Formats: sequence, C-alpha cells, structure tokens
Amino acid sequence: MIRIWLVFFYLITFISCGNNNKIPKGVLMPDKMQAVLWDVIKADAYTAEIIKKDSSKNGTTENLKLQKEIFAIHQITKAAFFKSYDYYKTNPGQLKIIMDSIIIQAERNRPKILIMKTTAEI
Repeated sequence: MIRIWLVFFYLITFISCGNNNKIPKGVLMPDKMQAVLWDVIKADAYTAEIIKKDSSKNGTTENLKLQKEIFAIHQITKAAFFKSYDYYKTNPGQLKIIMDSIIIQAERNRPKILIMKTTAEI
C-alpha cells in the first residue's frame, strides 16, 4: 500500500514539475539566454565604467550599439531577447539557475581579470 502511494506521489510530482518547465515558443533556451545575458551584463558594466568617463560619448547610445552587436553575434533579435527576459522574470526558479551560472562564470574569470589589471598597472 505504501509503495502505491509513493508511486502515485512521484508520478504527480513528475507531471506537475514537467509542465512548468516547458519553455514557450520564441523564448531562448536557458543556455542561450545565459550567454546573451552575460554579454549584456558585461556591456552594461563597460558602459557604466568606461564610456561614462568619456564626455564625448553618450552612454545610452553606446550601450544600445553594444546591445545591437551582441544580438547580431548571438543571431537573435532585440524582441526575442526581451520576450525571453520577461518570461524568465516570471519564472524565478529558472532565472535563478541562469543567474547562478553567470555568477559562477564571472568567478572563474575573476583571476584572469585581476591578472590582466595588475600587469596593466605595472
């Protein structure tokens, strides 16, 4: 009897979790979204730290140019990115996985960044 209830419980859990993880058509898959979002974050940081110090450039315009380049590199449209971003914002569990992966990637690259920064200062 307990086995029947356990099987029933796992079956219900599997079915309910499986339906929530379906990604709608037109939404980037998590690995693709992670790559694009990582590049968008880096472009935003570049704009905030480097471009804003250059008085001859408009930060917003430069950021839009960088985003356009990122979308071209990843072969997606701006609309597809923002549709995907809106989807993942409404699915925080999936967004958390993507963001955790980005954080891990940033941590892996941190020693390279520190080494490059240190050697540039010498």
